[in-house]
Amino acid sequence: MAYQTLLMEIKDQVGTITLNRPEAYNALNLSLAREFFAAALDLDESPEVRCIVVTGAGKAFCAGGDVKDFAENLPRIGILVKELTTYLHGAISRLVRSPKPVVMGVNGVAAGGGLSLALSGDLVIAAESARFTMAYSRIGATPDGSSTYFLPRLIGLKRVMELYFTNRVLMAREALEWGLVNRVVPDAEFPEALRALARELAQGPTLAFGRAKLLFHQSTHESLETQMELEAQAIAQSGHTEDFREGVTAFAQKKTPTFKGR
Repeated sequence: MAYQTLLMEIKDQVGTITLNRPEAYNALNLSLAREFFAAALDLDESPEVRCIVVTGAGKAFCAGGDVKDFAENLPRIGILVKELTTYLHGAISRLVRSPKPVVMGVNGVAAGGGLSLALSGDLVIAAESARFTMAYSRIGATPDGSSTYFLPRLIGLKRVMELYFTNRVLMAREALEWGLVNRVVPDAEFPEALRALARELAQGPTLAFGRAKLLFHQSTHESLETQMELEAQAIAQSGHTEDFREGVTAFAQKKTPTFKGR
């Protein structure tokens, strides 16, 4: 598929989606939302890809929904927003449920739906100049894009309310302290740091990563005993993989394992 509003690249078993509306701070209009959904499906299904990266072109990661587009379509805003969120939420759901590690590379501002998108990643790496804000209440809107699911789990209800009610802007280091991101790196080092992390994950035990990711998400709603049973089933399944045999054999021989994702 030829993309007009994003870039997609597969290299070194890493699939990278770069939101590419830099003149609009990568704000989500219908075209970008549709293409993002399609790209997420492409990379989730691709046998070549063992890690997925999402980042932005220019000075922003994603500024959220395209407010200018909203203003121009007020008579049909309900239809527009429902269609937009259908694609955005579909993409986020696919990435969260993907068995592949998903890394969000926040290269600049992440606001509104852009903040929500960033939070949905398995790992989040931010440039020093990145900024995070909910921004929804500034336009009289409620949150979308998974933020009401992930934020309370990550930082607690009181801090979520503060972010929403006050539109407080968190700089990258504050976001790290709050637990919203995993790493912060200087701007000049950000592109290579993002690539290095993605390459590292792409060389990992992909099937085990996927099963562990599923277990972590299941743990938010299962009982202790049910969760332990799911763990037992998953680790038994892992024992039948090539990567498990490689891992335990290399460990016994005091060697570094070479995982194939099988």
